[in-house]
Amino acid sequence: MAYQQPYQGYGAPPPGQYPPQQQSYPPQGGYGQPPPQQYGPPQGQYPPQQYGSPAPPQGQYPPQGGYQQPPYGAPSPQPGYGAPPPQQPYGAPPPQSSYGAPPPQQGYGAPPPQPGYGAPPQQYGAPPPQAYVQPTPPSLGYGPPQQIQWDGVQDAEALRKAMKGFGTDEKTLIRVLSTKDPLQINVLRQTFNYRFSRQLISDIKSETSGWFEEGLCALVRGPLQQDVHLLHDAMSGIGTKEKVLNDILLGRSNADMRAIKEAYHKTTHRGLEADVKGDLSMKTERHFMMVLAANRNEESAPVIPQQIDADVMELYKATEGKMGTDELLVCQILSQRSDAQIRAIAHTYQQKFRRDLETVIKKEFHGHMEEALIQQLRTGTDKAMRDATLLEDAMAGMGTKDALLTQRVIRMHWDKNHMQQVKGAFQHKYRTSLANRIRGETSGDYERLLVACIYE
Repeated sequence: MAYQQPYQGYGAPPPGQYPPQQQSYPPQGGYGQPPPQQYGPPQGQYPPQQYGSPAPPQGQYPPQGGYQQPPYGAPSPQPGYGAPPPQQPYGAPPPQSSYGAPPPQQGYGAPPPQPGYGAPPQQYGAPPPQAYVQPTPPSLGYGPPQQIQWDGVQDAEALRKAMKGFGTDEKTLIRVLSTKDPLQINVLRQTFNYRFSRQLISDIKSETSGWFEEGLCALVRGPLQQDVHLLHDAMSGIGTKEKVLNDILLGRSNADMRAIKEAYHKTTHRGLEADVKGDLSMKTERHFMMVLAANRNEESAPVIPQQIDADVMELYKATEGKMGTDELLVCQILSQRSDAQIRAIAHTYQQKFRRDLETVIKKEFHGHMEEALIQQLRTGTDKAMRDATLLEDAMAGMGTKDALLTQRVIRMHWDKNHMQQVKGAFQHKYRTSLANRIRGETSGDYERLLVACIYE
């Protein structure tokens, strides 16, 4: 289904301008730690616009709803460690300031600035040269180990009691495990293993079964180790689970991608690139090698109008503007640009050619590469709607794709603010709540676990 251009409401950009970059979610720092240093906006970026609902008070779940459909091409906000800027009413004009003001727009067809004599030529399809920009921090659970002011002893004892003796207290397992963030789950697992000289995952596997067991084990592993577990499983045996590779590897920050590769090597004693090469082939293999290179432009990199125009023209010439398709050039642009740049590219393509870039990709590509490129595009244009669509895809049609549904719910569960946006996007697109949709496709303890993981 092609992405539909939303109505023009508050915050919609004037014709010929990019949508303003959306505000990032509030941080999820360590417990009891002072907030990290706030970095100012990079030179040349647009002022932030309020997106969605403010973060809930600590210890409370976010309220239902709150999804605001972004302007065409606007990305879902990305979690980070920096403190959020001051809250403003939705639709309020951004503060006027000379710092961070957008560079002057140039008309389409204007030539980009020419390099000086002796400057190296720009490579075909390569990202523009950049000055140093602030790297995007790793997602919670993907960075270096952190000490938090929480010992997990009480919850570890509750888990042991729930699985000791005859019978299992499933409600306690759900309550304890579905309410922990990635840092807490790591402490809880280590505390349980050390305190009782037992392995928490082994005990869960011996006391539960089916998709309920799979969901609980995914929570206990935490986001990074679950990614490694799923990647290894997706490439073991006959065939490859392409959707799993897409979900885990596409649209990740450089920091997260490096953490995944390092953890995969440490766990399996194999290189992730080598294993992916062994399971993919031809141009799809080369596409994923670009992804695994982890050399995307950082989110703090400026969105330069001239480079956006150049990328749009390159995409047009590689697809609609020629006989055949230059697949690798399209893969390179969508694999190396930041989410903010992809948003601007999609918006400019729509304005210049009056066609939706997602529709063009669906026309020019097919199979695994088509799915991968669309997932990369949607990550930049609307991450919450991307994930709402992925959840529906796991439940639509004859039978439920329980493995995908469980994996996707748990992966989105680690960021409460993002899950709030996903629920709102799901309600907006499918006219029913995500909780009701999950209840219609699952049952028993499995149903109760997934519903708890979406904070219902």
